[in-house]
Amino acid sequence: MKVEEKRVEETKVAYIPYRGSYDKIPVLMLKVGQWIADQGLEMTGLVYGTYYNTPEEVAEKDLQYEIGFSFAGEGYQDANVGVKEIPAHTVLAAMHQGPYTGMGPVIHAVVDYAVNHGYDIVGPITEVYLNDPHRTPEEELLTEVHLPVIKK
Repeated sequence: MKVEEKRVEETKVAYIPYRGSYDKIPVLMLKVGQWIADQGLEMTGLVYGTYYNTPEEVAEKDLQYEIGFSFAGEGYQDANVGVKEIPAHTVLAAMHQGPYTGMGPVIHAVVDYAVNHGYDIVGPITEVYLNDPHRTPEEELLTEVHLPVIKK
């Protein structure tokens, strides 16, 4: 598996923070997408999930994550959807092809790479979803794992 350092540019996102099962991810994605459409905004390509803990660490009901989409225009948060700027930052990135349930080994490999190559981990894992699971066979799904880092 190839792990590479890359720069992620600043971007504006609409997002929903959530606590609970990963089963809610498709519903949250639909809600964020609908919010963007309702506000007449343009999606700019980034569809992501940022994961603040893992099923290895906490019970399913205590999983914390956010689902978001980047957009262009002036969106205004409401009671359900937040808006924020994600600042430019450096990540270690690796590509995963296949079902989302197979992400664990990729995430562990990126973390191990950071530890073994002199990086400090400065943020949570983010999965960037590169194709639509409703239109793409599960074995062809592409997800890029991002781990925010700084070089020691």
